[in-house]
Amino acid sequence: MKPGDILDVVEFPVEQGKIREFAHATFTEDAVHSAGPDSLATLTHSVVTGHYRDQSAFVSALGLDISRVVVGSVSWEYRRPLATGDQLVATRRIESDETRRGMRFVTLATEFTDAAGDLVLVQREVLIERGAA
Repeated sequence: MKPGDILDVVEFPVEQGKIREFAHATFTEDAVHSAGPDSLATLTHSVVTGHYRDQSAFVSALGLDISRVVVGSVSWEYRRPLATGDQLVATRRIESDETRRGMRFVTLATEFTDAAGDLVLVQREVLIERGAA
């Protein structure tokens, strides 16, 4: 696979119960996350896509040795908050794939679009595959 290629596409709803669970797990007490049907998701809510993805398939597609992979960073660029009732499509692409100092750095970008097709969020993650011992 090369930069620009799509790794996976997943669809998922933003559910009120999940918003509550994330708020509880992150000790978030802001009432905006428990406002019933008008709740807004916590800022890291998009990681729920991991439950919808075939994790071993993307590792295999990238040719990574999972025993040598660490997450270098994750960042989020919001266009608007995620809210209860949103139906999202998350399309993850390879943004870059470089080797430096014997380590491989793979940057993945996931674009989240809503039911209208509007971009609401871009999540970037850098995976680092350490060199063989």
